[in-house]
Amino acid sequence: MNELDFVTVGDGTRIAYRIDGDAGKPVLMLSNSIATTLRMWDLQVNELSKHFRVLRYDFRGHGGSSVPAGAYSLDRLGRDVIELLDALGIERVHFLGLSLGGFVGQWLGIHAPERIDRLILSNTSSYLGPAKQFDERIVAVLQAPDMSETAEMFLGNWFPANMLAASGPVIEAFRTMLLGIDRQGLAGLFAAVRDADLRRTVALISRPTLVIAGQHDTVTAASHSDLIAATVPGVKLVVLPAVHLSNVEYPAEFMQAVLGFLR
Repeated sequence: MNELDFVTVGDGTRIAYRIDGDAGKPVLMLSNSIATTLRMWDLQVNELSKHFRVLRYDFRGHGGSSVPAGAYSLDRLGRDVIELLDALGIERVHFLGLSLGGFVGQWLGIHAPERIDRLILSNTSSYLGPAKQFDERIVAVLQAPDMSETAEMFLGNWFPANMLAASGPVIEAFRTMLLGIDRQGLAGLFAAVRDADLRRTVALISRPTLVIAGQHDTVTAASHSDLIAATVPGVKLVVLPAVHLSNVEYPAEFMQAVLGFLR
């Protein structure tokens, strides 16, 4: 994988990003799940870059981005995207966000619709409460000796049992990714999810929107996608027989839905 590039945003945090695809193509920005890096999209990038200039980035606190101390906010994560686009001289993008990336996509659709062409919200929610569960996770991850237990928790939430039992190269790649996540960065992003509640304001999203749900998702249940689809005007809803990382578990069907909507 080529080296990452970096942009420093207003509060001094360095955001890592990578671009694939020809400069003349429309830009598709990908935003990943909590506890992953931009490599979460590796299975999709070759195909997507045939049609788009693909921009991926690491959340603050994750991957190649720097790890500021303290809690993060969804507002700050959204502004990281806007400042990254400004630094790259990109006015508008298609935006595809999965899980936490979908929270950011909703924020952009509400607060910066002029920067979004088409919006895809995958395996996400407008609200994941109660706050107490995230406070407990923050304490647990900061007190743990390492990321081992947390990594197995995420893997169990993301993939079906048979896929985990087979423990193939995809599972091992995500386990390695998880073990490399900074615990302070994870705690910061847990706080952003804890404090986010977009259940009413998503009604303000005016951009063409596709929602992709996982039928067996235990993190952001399919009912959460149903609520978004019922609140955002004119949404197209696709349900895949997946758990949480639909792009990994059902890559062909995921890509068919994405390209069908964007093209």
